Amino acid sequence: MTSMTKTALASRRPDLQERILQTVDLLNRRLASEIPSEDIDDYVALHWLEWNGGGLRLTTTGENICSQMRSMLAKA
Repeated sequence: MTSMTKTALASRRPDLQERILQTVDLLNRRLASEIPSEDIDDYVALHWLEWNGGGLRLTTTGENICSQMRSMLAKA
């Protein structure tokens, strides 16, 4: 990954973090086609999602990000 790509990814991270719960919901409902491909690429690059047998699944890091977001929503 180039430094330019890392910079772009870092700037998108807050938006991706805000949408991770919606993304996981789409995955759970088998609607991955509704997730923008650039988001999928970035989630994979951040190691929040991984490809597994032709499908996407949350990584341990992704599960932790989801837990943080649920916690933030519960406090709001």
